[in-house]
Amino acid sequence: MSPTPRRTRWLVPLVLIAVWLGVGGVLGPYAGRLDEVATNDQAAFLPRSAESTEVIDRQKAFRPDETLPVVVVWTGERGAGAGGRQAAADRALASLAGAPGLVGEASPALPSRDGEALQSVVQVRPDLGDRLPDALDRIRAAAERVPGTTVHLAGPAATQADLSHAFAGIDGLLLAVALATVLVILLLVYRSLLLPLVIILGAVFALGLACAVVYVLADHDLVRVDGQVQGILSILVIGAATDYALLLTARYREELALRDDRFAAVRAALRRSAGAVVASAATVALGLLALLLSDLTNNRALGPVGAVGIACAVLGSLTFLPAVLVVLGPAAYWPARPRSLDGRGAGHGVWHRIARLVDRRPRRTWAVTLAGLSVCAAFAPALTSKGVPFDETFVNDAPSVAAQRALVRHFPGGSGNPVVVIADAGRLERVVAAARRTPGVASAASVTRSGRPGGGPPLVVDGRVRVDVTLRSAADSDAARDTVARLRQELHAVRGADALVGGYTAQRYDMLRTAERDRTVIVPVVLVIIFVILTALLRSLLTPALLVATVALNFLATLGVSALVFRHVFGFTGTDPSVPLYGFVFLVALGVDYNIFLMSRVREESLRHGVRQGVLRGLVTTGGVITSAGVVLAATFAALGVIPLAFLVQIAFIVAFGVLLDTLVVRSLLVPALIRDLGAVAWWPGRIGRGVSGSRPAGTR
Repeated sequence: MSPTPRRTRWLVPLVLIAVWLGVGGVLGPYAGRLDEVATNDQAAFLPRSAESTEVIDRQKAFRPDETLPVVVVWTGERGAGAGGRQAAADRALASLAGAPGLVGEASPALPSRDGEALQSVVQVRPDLGDRLPDALDRIRAAAERVPGTTVHLAGPAATQADLSHAFAGIDGLLLAVALATVLVILLLVYRSLLLPLVIILGAVFALGLACAVVYVLADHDLVRVDGQVQGILSILVIGAATDYALLLTARYREELALRDDRFAAVRAALRRSAGAVVASAATVALGLLALLLSDLTNNRALGPVGAVGIACAVLGSLTFLPAVLVVLGPAAYWPARPRSLDGRGAGHGVWHRIARLVDRRPRRTWAVTLAGLSVCAAFAPALTSKGVPFDETFVNDAPSVAAQRALVRHFPGGSGNPVVVIADAGRLERVVAAARRTPGVASAASVTRSGRPGGGPPLVVDGRVRVDVTLRSAADSDAARDTVARLRQELHAVRGADALVGGYTAQRYDMLRTAERDRTVIVPVVLVIIFVILTALLRSLLTPALLVATVALNFLATLGVSALVFRHVFGFTGTDPSVPLYGFVFLVALGVDYNIFLMSRVREESLRHGVRQGVLRGLVTTGGVITSAGVVLAATFAALGVIPLAFLVQIAFIVAFGVLLDTLVVRSLLVPALIRDLGAVAWWPGRIGRGVSGSRPAGTR
């Protein structure tokens, strides 16, 4: 080769490195700016077609200035001075008139039946953002002027403030925990000082690019981003980019041990691993995009945001990383030395022994493994997904949760979160009567011009009235949802009322029904997507069907274990309705990743050495890198647990445990044993299934 081509071939890797350094420098800051376009308003993530969503739009006409209610609760012992507390409470809140962020006047303080508590409602602007805590502090300071009482702030505004606090600093904290975890694992895996830093740098560049793209999309209202989506995006990009990097660098290490030319080694590594990486990324991205079929806005938001993150992760892994590997050459693995993994002596014990076990007793191996997974899966129905009770929303007790407990102790369970009914004004009396006779309803009254229920003629807007219905049970309880179902049945039967039932409890009810519908629609779509991609990659029908079945079984086994752990270790009595769907999409899509890495190598080796040797060589040569990738991904998802929200803690456990179960059991034992037992039949109707294998000499590369 002439000197000129030898010099110019350095141009491409150096340009790629320069481009990614520019991406990191210019777009990197966007990883910390997503909160500028994020919303944690839970009303923005309701089912698009649900009755409760329509009520939100209709009720705006009854209060032109949109507000968030704060329920002020005073608790104190009965006795001397208790009678004057109500007047003191009214005077205290009256002093807030005109205060920044507050809207209108506070409602009169109402005493509880036991005489030990008072409650009042103050309205605040919904667009306060970072200023919301200041408004709540002003309300608390005024309320504390009532002597002999303890003040609690409950209601949607207080909850939103606690959510904002939970997500505060999410970018820095989550990213620091994830990257530190990945760095430690990579140092242990590679025993190299330089390569882990290169892999992490590539993951950070990919995250910066992904966040910049998502920022632009969210700024143009093309996608929605909340704290949950924001956190999952960071974890997904870091985990996926690291996994793809592990696969590529492991193959590059093998190629370096066989040839002196670093350029040829990178080309060979890309040629032999790019197919698996792209197929893996396509599986996850298309699985996430299937969430666009959901009727829940936050599910629909995660789909394209997650797909963007996966696309950026694979782009960085196949451009930036190979360019750096070319420049560094064998020095990337210093102080270790690249070595060949030939499938016979590789594995340094553990993977060679596992391969021998699979080879000697394949049927016993897959039978025992299948039985164990089936036992775990038997507990899956115990995982209730009817929603997380409000007092379990935050892992650590939040002020709004303590306030809600105080409110429920002294007032009807639905106080502060009434069911909102919008109905025809000419049928008001019938609607109120029907609501009051519904089992589980404590009271029902039409909203007056003051914006509060009762105490005057109803406010009529465009021939419609609003009725606030207070339930006897806590607004987040199963009993409250049952009452909403009965209430809808009663009110829909009132002829001519055209009644719509909404409010907090109705929203939770609609989200539960929608989540059930989403699982019915999305789960089969994801399975079909995965099957099609595996069929195209492996050129077989039976093996893809087996792989899809094994990852589905792994998902059910993970749900079974999660049901036991959530109840008996974490103390959760329920899960969010979206948790099973999120868990399915992540576990099945990501679980297929490792089977793709394994089976693409098994197919390659089977074509050269036959099915038996193909399984053994594929298992040994990929065992270490896939296990490392699984541990990295599990650790990065476990980092979601630093955010004190039950939803993210549950997702973190399901994905982390499920990935480890898939990596250590399904991919290491079940799948290889099944393929080894079936032999060439497993590859039907492809070349291997037709007996076309071993056509090239064993030493041929």
